[in-house]
Amino acid sequence: MRSRNPVFSRRGFSRDNGYAGFNTAPQAGGPAVGTQGNPYAGGNPYAQNPYAQQDLQQGAPPQAPATTGRMTMDDVVLRTGTTLGTLIVTAALAWALLPVDDANINRSYGIGIGAALVAMVLAFVQSFKRKPVPALILSYAALEGVFLGVVSSVVDNRIASGAAMQAVIGTMAVFAGVLIAYRAGWIRVNRRFYGFVMAAALGFVLLMVVNMLFAVFGGGDGLGFRSGPLGIFFGVVGIILGACFLALDFKQVEDGIAYGAPKEEAWLAAFGLTLTLVWIYMEFLRLISILNSNN
Repeated sequence: MRSRNPVFSRRGFSRDNGYAGFNTAPQAGGPAVGTQGNPYAGGNPYAQNPYAQQDLQQGAPPQAPATTGRMTMDDVVLRTGTTLGTLIVTAALAWALLPVDDANINRSYGIGIGAALVAMVLAFVQSFKRKPVPALILSYAALEGVFLGVVSSVVDNRIASGAAMQAVIGTMAVFAGVLIAYRAGWIRVNRRFYGFVMAAALGFVLLMVVNMLFAVFGGGDGLGFRSGPLGIFFGVVGIILGACFLALDFKQVEDGIAYGAPKEEAWLAAFGLTLTLVWIYMEFLRLISILNSNN
């Protein structure tokens, strides 16, 4: 099972039907646990655990890796809290220090857009690195926080009072709801679920890109996918997709812990969860602004 998050998709946060993973060391005198009976092992780069194979390459007898230095749920919670905390602090500072009145809104919005572009570059750099770089992840969170702080201030002060808090509450509610549903087994993350979410996300993103191009060259809101009744519909769809992404992220974290991912990979889990939560928050903020502009 591959996550849609690029930070998970190139590493062993994956298993297909429970076969492949980090901690599948081969047993002496028998085939590797990670490949026996796995119908996907031929095309799955994680069917052989790269961490379990290190001892074999050094000539040591095969054995299960030690549990020390492996990622735990506490590690994921701590790194995620640190990343989100950094984002929230910089968002609050941007809100307080970058006014959005008529005299300063262009400057503040320019700073916010610039921070978002740099954050996007840092996110791509981290996504293509083989190992997590905490400095990159925290820098992304800080700059993304600046952007969210400016955008939230604009919406809250100029469009819908209280919109930022409503979006925060909505994001927290989605996170808690998906977590409860996932832990209760009401959401089953399998290959069919993954394929559906990826297809829906691809279609959603393509429509938004087309809408943006029409807006740039034709003015207004392009095809109207981000305003009026269509904007409300696509806002709800975006939130539902974000909830599905959360379920995929929970699955990847659960598999990483179960299969002995290295402790440093907790930073990647935090990075992926932060990306998804930012997506959900932005969709809530956009939906709230549309609903209030239509009143």
